[in-house]
Amino acid sequence: MNRLPVLALLPLSLCLSMPLQAQDAPKMSAEEAAMMEAYQKAGTPGIAHAGLAMTAGEYNVVIKSWSAPGAPPSESTGTASRKVMLGGRVVSEELSSSMYGQPYTGFGLTGFDNVTGTYWTTWNDSMTTGLTTGTGTCDAQARCAFTAHWDDPVSKKPVTARIAIRWTSPSEQLFEMHGPGPDSKEMKMMEMVYTRK
Repeated sequence: MNRLPVLALLPLSLCLSMPLQAQDAPKMSAEEAAMMEAYQKAGTPGIAHAGLAMTAGEYNVVIKSWSAPGAPPSESTGTASRKVMLGGRVVSEELSSSMYGQPYTGFGLTGFDNVTGTYWTTWNDSMTTGLTTGTGTCDAQARCAFTAHWDDPVSKKPVTARIAIRWTSPSEQLFEMHGPGPDSKEMKMMEMVYTRK
């Protein structure tokens, strides 16, 4: 007997047996079905995630950092690469530059939480072993406002900062961060201009 026809029928027999196996699976209760629906809704990328995905790409970056009000900023240039991850749910950013004359690299994640209805962001870099986290909102013009938190290496106390992000043109994004200065009053700490390559 020719084995080829028999082997060709094997996938068909497996497919025909699948509905029977599915029928043997235990049915979910109404509570379990509602729970499954809630998790699926929470995990499904939507319009906000599509908006974040549009920021993916390669950028040149100009960075200005202020250490005190009225002081001239430290300036540097670098590059950033943004990529979509986890099936469109998160955007990562890898930054390579310099800060105060030292090589500087950073890595961040940004996403939108369907459960809370807010955007979130994280940041790690080569100047610290800590983590900066933030949450915020964005409007229809992609202007975003975040509140960020990290632990200060000197005081060992938590720091809160304000972050504003907006597109100044189709190819240029402005990032600004304001936080407490040496006198504890709010000052502009950082400005980053991202320009698509």
